[in-house]
Amino acid sequence: MEAFFVSDLHGKKDRYTKLFCKIISQKPKAVFLGGDLYPSFKEMLNTNDSFFEDFWVPEFKNLKKTLTSDYPEIFIILGNDDPATEAYKFELDQYKTLWNYIHFKTVDYRGIKIVGYSFIPPTPFLNKDWEVYDVSRYVDPGCVHPTEGKRSIDPGRDIEFSTIKNDLETLTQDIENYDETVFLFHSPPYKTNLDRAGLDNMFIDHVPLDVNVGSIAIKELIEEKQPLLTLHGHIHESTRITGSWKQITGKTISFNAAIDTDKLSIIIFDLKNPKDARQEIL
Repeated sequence: MEAFFVSDLHGKKDRYTKLFCKIISQKPKAVFLGGDLYPSFKEMLNTNDSFFEDFWVPEFKNLKKTLTSDYPEIFIILGNDDPATEAYKFELDQYKTLWNYIHFKTVDYRGIKIVGYSFIPPTPFLNKDWEVYDVSRYVDPGCVHPTEGKRSIDPGRDIEFSTIKNDLETLTQDIENYDETVFLFHSPPYKTNLDRAGLDNMFIDHVPLDVNVGSIAIKELIEEKQPLLTLHGHIHESTRITGSWKQITGKTISFNAAIDTDKLSIIIFDLKNPKDARQEIL
């Protein structure tokens, strides 16, 4: 049950090429992509090509054609740098044999429940497509409220009263066995090896910034429910600062696949027994 986990590829085609080559050579059973998959908004404005139609779809079709019966099960969520206007494309019927888009969904895979969730806590950035409050309507100094900023699409709900905590309660209400549950998040859990930002000695109005920027609600879920595995991205510099891309919380193992170099980080693990996971930098 070998699986790959990558995140925060940010539309860099060389990273995707490395990923596809590794999939072809090693033939994992499952591949998880944890968001921030698209180029930056500025990069997309400066080209007439569509990342999804002109790159993403042809590359995955070629991968499936190459691997045939060895094509892995692919699980995808988007991240805070991805345009929410693109999300519907991943759910079109014509692509259902290529991947599983699992934001706010739970799917069964070989006796394991796979749960996907894209939203992150408030940031200083103005793009709010994938941001909601964490456990309350409090935001850290320097951050912009989810009710402010910009959205490329109507969120379809009252953002003023939406929280990650409430979302996760809804998302997990039918899960009974967390020992066989894997969560694919974009945000890391708060105050762990995975959410350490480079905000040392920075202040807003004389108030020191919190160097941990992950989700309290996600951390609480991990502590209380003890799922088998949780997968995260979003904070690129965390692994460099803390020296670790993994976190162990009780029985739960958590990985961060984002890194702050131009290389590709792949976490390779056994989906049934992830404790012996390894990271490869390509």
